[in-house]
Amino acid sequence: MEKESEKNCHQPRVGLVYDERMCKHSTPFGEDHPENPLRIKAIWEKLQSSGIPQRCVVLSAKEAEDRHIASVHTQNHINLIKNVSSKEFDSRRNRIASKLNSIYLNEGSSESAYLAAGSVTEVSEKVAKGELNSAVAIVRPPGHHAERDEAMGFCLYNNVAIAASYILNERPELGIHKILIVDWDVHHGNGTQKMFWKDPRVLFFSVHRFDFGTFYPGGDDGSYMMVGEGSGAGFNINVPWEHGRCGDADYFAVWDHVLIPVARAFNPDMILISGGFDAAIGDPLGGCRITPYGYSVMMKKLMEFANGKIVMALEGGYNLDSLANSVLACVKTLLGDMPIAGSSEAYPFESTWRVIQLVRQELNAFWPTLADELPKKLLLTSNKTIPAILISSSDSDDEEDEVVNINSVNLVGVVQDIIQPLSMLKVDQDSEDQILDGSIPWRSVFSKIDIWYACYGSNMWKQRFLCYIEGGQVEGMHKQCFGSMDKSPPKETMWKTVPHRLFFGHSHTSTWGAGGVAFLHPESNMHERAYMCLYKITLEQLNDLLLQENCPSQHMISPLFDLCALDSVVTNKSVLLEGVKGEWYSNVVFVGKEGDLPIMTMTCPISHIENFKSGKFPMHAPCKEYANTLARGLIEGKQLSEAEAMAYIDDASARPL
Repeated sequence: MEKESEKNCHQPRVGLVYDERMCKHSTPFGEDHPENPLRIKAIWEKLQSSGIPQRCVVLSAKEAEDRHIASVHTQNHINLIKNVSSKEFDSRRNRIASKLNSIYLNEGSSESAYLAAGSVTEVSEKVAKGELNSAVAIVRPPGHHAERDEAMGFCLYNNVAIAASYILNERPELGIHKILIVDWDVHHGNGTQKMFWKDPRVLFFSVHRFDFGTFYPGGDDGSYMMVGEGSGAGFNINVPWEHGRCGDADYFAVWDHVLIPVARAFNPDMILISGGFDAAIGDPLGGCRITPYGYSVMMKKLMEFANGKIVMALEGGYNLDSLANSVLACVKTLLGDMPIAGSSEAYPFESTWRVIQLVRQELNAFWPTLADELPKKLLLTSNKTIPAILISSSDSDDEEDEVVNINSVNLVGVVQDIIQPLSMLKVDQDSEDQILDGSIPWRSVFSKIDIWYACYGSNMWKQRFLCYIEGGQVEGMHKQCFGSMDKSPPKETMWKTVPHRLFFGHSHTSTWGAGGVAFLHPESNMHERAYMCLYKITLEQLNDLLLQENCPSQHMISPLFDLCALDSVVTNKSVLLEGVKGEWYSNVVFVGKEGDLPIMTMTCPISHIENFKSGKFPMHAPCKEYANTLARGLIEGKQLSEAEAMAYIDDASARPL
């Protein structure tokens, strides 16, 4: 029997970086936030309980040097991140953060950002030297959204880009001349892409939810047509999912038919992984469903290249159990453990094959290995139902316990959250199949799904609400609505009161002119009562309504509020819409059920409430025309008399939040 010490000597030398100093970066007032210190603590606790640190080379974090950061970030950006945690920034730190895209800052942000960037650089150098075979950097804040002169998307410094630039430009004697960066975070790595846009030494590969440009970070950067420029043309590869729900089978298909063939032709000297785990099953932001088994297989396939010189740096991942178990699976794979056994009858979605074909066609001029047609038998195997859950097994009792825990706590619960709402939707079987494989336009599918939309403002008057459905305008409105694609009137109308606070905010709108407009406090309060008129409309009409309330000048290619959001809103009580982020009515709130159908309304994000309280956003009474429209809805709906309706509106206008 081989002794444990001898066995460990034969294992690859895997570096592991963890430092609790990176937990100092947190929200300034202790607010809940998905990117929080518990993320790296949960990973470390899982690795410790599995005996992983004893099998690895554990390293402390090391702060990055400004000169290394300067290879990918501007001096202005470095100065901001370096100094923003100092006392002289105390009075303006939150104001600075509010002007950035999805960023918070506190007294520990600067140190954490320097430690995250420095740690990834340090272990990358050790792997490049051969001191370590591979390494995993458990760091935060994440990095792949951070651009040359801008922090965004929870990211302050672009950790992986700094490390890659350092190895290529500062340490050429190490013999690392070509680096493959694999970004499997569910969000597109926009920052990393831009930093190596013209650099043929870096092959950047990102597989991510795109949803036709509406999924964060939005826009066209994540399109498959973004292939690089100049000498870097062809060295930027984006695989943009058309929707959520993609899982192991979809990612394996991309690995086998895009990434692996190109990696073989590129022949990298080293691989850096932007290891986001928000595509993992159960993640509250991602909507996809990769299992720990899936991550271990993807890692195993990458280990065939660059002599296994791999550094994985943590990016996203916000379900603590799923995050910790997925990282554990990756570390075990780097240590030489066989991937946990897994099997599934699930096939990739039809849309997955469509995306793969588009990517291959776009890039085959640069990578001839992608020029061949995919076998027809592959294209005929598509996922027409929700994929089967991967029930995994292992020779190790400990590992089996972990897998059972993943399945029972995360997978089953998450899938039930998906299946249960879907089972209540009024859709025939053929349409349900088409929903799941994404093979028809979303409008024809969503037109068959009924929901209740609840109005608390001017839309309580039915004639005003019909402007959003049929188009047109009513008395007092300064401009017309263009209406919905489906102009069918609501199937039913009813009234309900909810335990939420009605208030009026902002001082001018293009529709009503001067004066505030109605908002509903997103959080319930049993001491409050708001009247709501409910209209039974379709999910397609709800999307058109959301667009008209937020961005009426834009066109909608893919839905603002999809089936993943419909599942999520029932569980989480509210969903922020990525496609209209920051707009006044970008928060869809669940206020109950009527029969089998969910009741939803739209209002401001909870973050806006603090802005109303502080005076950053003005509280303002409505103009006469707007108030009269609200009153008319309450009166014609037989809820209140004229005097009672005006008193209700006056009280909501005058009372502070």
